[in-house]
Amino acid sequence: MLTAPIVFASTSAVDVQPSWNLVTDVQLLFAYHFMQNAFLAGTLIALLAGAVGYFMVLRQQSFAGHTLANVGFAGAAGAGLFGWSPFVGLLVFSIGAALGIGLLSERNTKTQSGQGVAIGTIQTFALSLGLLFVQLFSSYAAGIYTILFGVVLGISDRDVNAIALTTVVTLAGLVAIARPLLFASVDPDVAEARGVPLRLLDNAFLVLLAFAVAQAVQVVGVLLIFALLVTPAAIAQQVTARPGVAVGLSVILALLFTWAGLAVAYFTPYPVGFFITSFAFGTYGLVRLGRVGHATLARRTSAGAKDWADDTYD
Repeated sequence: MLTAPIVFASTSAVDVQPSWNLVTDVQLLFAYHFMQNAFLAGTLIALLAGAVGYFMVLRQQSFAGHTLANVGFAGAAGAGLFGWSPFVGLLVFSIGAALGIGLLSERNTKTQSGQGVAIGTIQTFALSLGLLFVQLFSSYAAGIYTILFGVVLGISDRDVNAIALTTVVTLAGLVAIARPLLFASVDPDVAEARGVPLRLLDNAFLVLLAFAVAQAVQVVGVLLIFALLVTPAAIAQQVTARPGVAVGLSVILALLFTWAGLAVAYFTPYPVGFFITSFAFGTYGLVRLGRVGHATLARRTSAGAKDWADDTYD
C-alpha cells in the first residue's frame, strides 16, 4: 500500500505524449505495468468510495469521513516511525477512531447531534499525534507527502491484491446492512420503533467507512479525500432521489473521475489527485448551476402561464 519511502511515480519521467488517436492513446496508457496497477486499484477504490460515500452523505457524516482520514494520517505516520507499513497504521487508527466515535456518541445515534463533539475531540487528538510522529521521524517526509496527497501510481501487485480483498469484504458488509441502514438513515425514529438496531448499524457503518477512507487515501490522499467519498454521492443526490439509482450513479461518477484523472495525469507532469478533484468539483458545479437554471426557468414559465391565463379570462 503506502510504503515508505516511496519514489514518486511521475508520468513525466516516462515522457509520453498523446497522439490524439483514441486507440493508440489507450495502448500507450496501459503500456507500463505501474499504470495497469493504478487503473486496477483506482477502479476498485472508486467502486468502494462511490457506494459507501452515498450512505455517508445521506447520513450527513461527511465530517466523520474527513476525521477518519485525518486520524489515518496519524496512524500512517506512527507506523512509519516504527518501521511498519503506513497502510496498516492508517487502517488500524481509522477503525479505532470509528469505534471511538460510535462509543462517544452512542446515546445520540438517531439525531447524530452527539457525533459532532466526539468527532471534533478525536480529530484534534489525532492531528496532535500526527504532528508528534512527524517531528519524531522527520526523515519520513516523502512518506508524509504520499499520505497527504495519495500515490496511486506507486501501487504494487501485492497492494492491488490487498485492495481487492479489502474492497470485496467492505462491499459485502455494506450489502448486508444496506436495507436497514437506508431505513435508519431516512427515518431513524420509525426504524427504531420497528426494531432496527440503530447503534449497531451506526457503528458497523463507521467501520465500513474507515475501510473506504483507508482505501481512498491511497488515490487522492488525506487532504483531497472528499473528491471520491463526497462529491460523486453529492452529485448523485442532486440528480435523483431514488436510492438505487443514486448509488449506481455515485459509483459511475467515482469511476469516471478516477479514470479521467489517471488518463490525463499520464500525459502531463501534474499529480493524479489534482485532476480527479478538479473533474469532480467541475461536475458538481455544473450540476448545481443546471439545477438553479432549471428552477429559475420553471418559475418564469409558471409565472408566464399565470399571466397568460389572467389576461385570457379578464
